[in-house]
Amino acid sequence: MATAEQGAEDDTDEAPGPDTGTRTGTGEGTRAADAPDAVPGDAGAGNAGAGGERAQVVSGRRGLLADASLSAVLAGLITVVVSCSGPLLVVLAAASAGHLTDEQTASWVWAACVGSGVTCAVLSWWTRMPVITAFSTPGAAVLVGSLGDYAYPQAIGAFLVSGLLMALVGLTGVFGRVMRRVPPGIVAAMLAGVLFSFGVDLFSALDGAPLPVLASLAVYLAVKQRSPRYAVAWALLAAVLATAVAPGIHASSVDIGLTLPVFTAPELTGSAVVGLAVPLAVVTMASQNAPGLAVLAACGYRPNDRLLITATGLASTALAPLGGHAVNLAAITAAISTGEEAHRDPRRRYVAGLACGVFYLLAGVCGAALVGLFAALPPELIAVIAGIALLATFSTSLAQAVADERGRDAAVVTFLTTASGVTLGGIGSACWGLVLGLVTHLALTARRRRDVQDEAV
Repeated sequence: MATAEQGAEDDTDEAPGPDTGTRTGTGEGTRAADAPDAVPGDAGAGNAGAGGERAQVVSGRRGLLADASLSAVLAGLITVVVSCSGPLLVVLAAASAGHLTDEQTASWVWAACVGSGVTCAVLSWWTRMPVITAFSTPGAAVLVGSLGDYAYPQAIGAFLVSGLLMALVGLTGVFGRVMRRVPPGIVAAMLAGVLFSFGVDLFSALDGAPLPVLASLAVYLAVKQRSPRYAVAWALLAAVLATAVAPGIHASSVDIGLTLPVFTAPELTGSAVVGLAVPLAVVTMASQNAPGLAVLAACGYRPNDRLLITATGLASTALAPLGGHAVNLAAITAAISTGEEAHRDPRRRYVAGLACGVFYLLAGVCGAALVGLFAALPPELIAVIAGIALLATFSTSLAQAVADERGRDAAVVTFLTTASGVTLGGIGSACWGLVLGLVTHLALTARRRRDVQDEAV
C-alpha cells in the first residue's frame, strides 16, 4: 500500500517502493536509517543496541512543517470524526448500563479522548509512523452487559488491572512475534474484511441520502484523476454541503462547554478482576491491538509491538481512575490515516497521527459538546465520510489478499469471516478471521508438504 498514485501533484517528493525491506519472516528488515526508501519502523523502540541506529534516524528526519500536508491533517480529522461517532455511542450505552452520573460519563469521554489523543500524538511523533489509537469499542460493548453488576469504584479498579495486564503483555513481546508470523495475504484479507462494511454502508446510504452519496462520489472520482491527495478532502466538503441541503444538519441541540475529569479511587475486588478486567483485556488485545498491528503491517510499516502495546497499556492504567476503560491501537479508523489517501509518501503520514491526536484532545476537552454534536449529525453523513475515505485502502487490501494464488483460499476464509461481523465469546470477527485464516493456511500447507513428500518417494 506504499505505492505512489500517478497524477498531477504539486508535491515533488517521491514515494518509496512497496515494502522495501520492510517485512520478513522474523519481522526484522532493513531499518530506515540504512535504507532511505524504507518505510519507517522501530524508531525509538528502545531495543538493545538500537541507540546508535535511532540517532541516525533522528539525524535524517525533516522538520514537521516540511512533512505537513493538508491531506494528512484532514485524514486525522476524518479518523476522529468516525471514531467518535458510532464507537462513542457504545461508551455512552455502557455508562448508562453502569448507572453513571452525567459528570462520571463526561469524565469517561474525557479520559477516552484525551488518552487516545496523547498516545496518538506522542507515538506518531516518536516512531514517525501514523500510530492511531482509540478507546476500545469491543471493550465498551463487553461493559454494556456487565458494568451494572459492580459498584463504580470496583469497575475503576478493574480498568486499572486491565491496563496493567495489557502493558505486561506488551513488555514480553510475545504478542508481536505471533503477529509477525501471520502471512501477509491473511493480514491484507483481514483488513479488507474489516473495511467491507464501510464500503457497503456508503452505498446503502443511497436509500436515505442519495444526494450526499452521489455528490461526494462524483467529486472524489473527478478530483482523484488530477490530484489524488486531495480527493477525500473535496469529497468530504461535497458530502457536508449536500447533507446541509437535504436532509439537513440540525445542530441546535449542541451544548458548548468544557469537560473536567472526575477522579474516582479504585477498589480492587476479585470478582471485578475476573468479571471485568480479564475479559476487557482479552477482548481489547484480540479485537483491537491484533488488527491494529496488522493494519500498520499491511501498509508497509514495521511497528514495534512492545513499544506500542506497552504505551497504550500504561495510558489505560493512568486514565483508569478518571473513567477511561482502555486505550488501544485502532483498527478500522487507523486505515484512514495509514493509507495513501493520507499522503502518497508513507514517511510523511505520521502527520496524520499527530493531527488525529490534536483533534482527539479537542474532543476530550469538549466532551459534553461532542456527545451532542455527533447526536446531531445525520448517520448517513458519517457513513459517506468513512466509506469515501476508505475506498482506496479497501481496494488495495483486497488486491493484496488474493495476489498469491497459493494463499488465496486462506485469504478468502479470513476475508469472509471478518466481513461477517460474527462475535463469539465476546471476541470480534477480525480476530476470528485471523484464527480461521491461519488454520486454513496451516492445513493447506501441511497438505502440500505431504504431496511433495509423496512425489519424492
